[in-house]
Formats: sequence, structure tokens, C-alpha cells
Amino acid sequence: MLRPEKIGINSLEDVFDMFCRGVSLYGPFWDHVLGYWKESLDKPNKVIFLKYEEMKENPNLHLRRLAELLGCPFLPEEEASGLGNEILRLCSFDNLSNLEVGNSGKLLTGEPNKAFFRRGSLVLLPNFSFSACYF
Repeated sequence: MLRPEKIGINSLEDVFDMFCRGVSLYGPFWDHVLGYWKESLDKPNKVIFLKYEEMKENPNLHLRRLAELLGCPFLPEEEASGLGNEILRLCSFDNLSNLEVGNSGKLLTGEPNKAFFRRGSLVLLPNFSFSACYF
């Protein structure tokens, strides 16, 4: 397994380069993800494979899919009361990024917790060539 030489705060360029080379604390990302994707095809009632872009596009659908996978589908009265919308609000970027726990403290590596909150939106990274990761 490929692991980073040092653990600490790295630039986005360094992290991107390590990602493309398959260097991470958990091994090559694509090997890791591919295993879960295959399992989701073999056992769709036990493994759900969610993509960030799809979740952002239709969060209600994916919340319900996740609830069903966990064996806790929404009851009609829960649907009528707006429970799903309240869960989505509580899990929203705006809500989570404003919680005290996300704005204070640090990881063991020294990175501040707030480093995990970026924009909360889909953005293109024009300065990075993702094709380098695939070819």
C-alpha cells in the first residue's frame, strides 16, 4: 500500500499529485472505490453507491434510498410532517459549516477542523487535469 511520506498540512497541488499516484492513508483511491461500486451492483439491497453530484442534484431521492437501505423508510406521517426536509436541512452545508465543532479544534495532523468545509457546491477545478489520474 502506498502511504504519504509525511502526515501534515499539504498544499492542494501536493494532495492532488499524491491522489493521482494512488498515495493515501488508505491505499489507492480508485481500487478502494471500485470494490464498493462492484459490491453495490452485486448486492444493491445491502450496499448503496452514492455520488456527490447525484446527491446534490436530488437529495430527497437519495435520503429516501438511504433510509430504505437502512430498513427505516419514511412513514406517511413522517413524510407529511416534513421530516425528510428537516433531515436535509440539518445535514446541509450551511448548517454543518456553522456548527462550533467544525470551526474549532484541530486534527492530530495539525489541520484545523474548518479545513474540511470548502464551498459546499460543485465546482470545476480548471487548474487540475483529472485525465492524469485516468491515463
